[in-house]
Amino acid sequence: MIVRDTPRPLDLIFALRGSIVPAIAPRIAVLMLFAALMVAVQERFGFLPSVGGLAFTVFGIALSLFLGFRNNAAYERWWEARKLWGGLLADLRSFAREVDLFVTDPVLRAPMLRQALAFLHLHRANLRGLKDDPAARQLGGELADAAHPPDAALDALAAQLAAAQRGGAVDGFGMRALAERLGSMALQQAGCERIAVTPLPYVYSLLVYRTTYLFCLMLPLALIGPAGWLAPVFVGIVAYVFLGLAEVTEELSHPFGLTANGLPLDAICRQAEISFAPHLGEPAPEPLQPRDYFLS
Repeated sequence: MIVRDTPRPLDLIFALRGSIVPAIAPRIAVLMLFAALMVAVQERFGFLPSVGGLAFTVFGIALSLFLGFRNNAAYERWWEARKLWGGLLADLRSFAREVDLFVTDPVLRAPMLRQALAFLHLHRANLRGLKDDPAARQLGGELADAAHPPDAALDALAAQLAAAQRGGAVDGFGMRALAERLGSMALQQAGCERIAVTPLPYVYSLLVYRTTYLFCLMLPLALIGPAGWLAPVFVGIVAYVFLGLAEVTEELSHPFGLTANGLPLDAICRQAEISFAPHLGEPAPEPLQPRDYFLS
């Protein structure tokens, strides 16, 4: 996720980190070259039809409405994913407090807390499709090789709690509270996985990009007459707006990725480690800081 202040005037011109320009620049260049070719053909042969601007106005309004609908759907996925991770962080903090309250044997507490941290990192790695993430491997050990690593971590944590109850280290009330907490963590996990494995319908992407390219390829027919050789410039501006919005929407619809608009899952995991440090009797690590405005 990009973390920076409101852009200054110079940033609006030169800032590339967090901008969608590098991803869409080649496509904009192709559309501008095509528009320039159409202007050259019109000046040389003069047989291209002239289309009134009203038709493209209606076309552009319809395209803008559809892009806005898709952007809202993508942002809703992104925001729901952020709320789920916020809820998961709150559950983990509450779990640490409840372990302190209900687990009477201090020797059993630390393994439970470390297992909870392992679950969080394995969950992060699973959502991002990281097969051998160092932090998840270090905390999860052999659980990282399970068929579903975060689920295996929760199962192992439940087994630890059950063993503690059988040994008399947790009473019935405490076991019920901790089991409910595990259930809440599993619910947040399932919500994240639902978003990760259920992308926006492909037909949305197909229709948006197909319509955007069609609009930009036909736009020179309305601009050649009044704009002349400035037509490619106007086509580039329109293409930047529509293709840029479509590309941002594509990134927002995948909130767990490592793109510029992905959620900062590493930073959230570090917040959990900071919260767990007092319960483990260890010094708290430093919060993760953005690198080149990017917080992973």
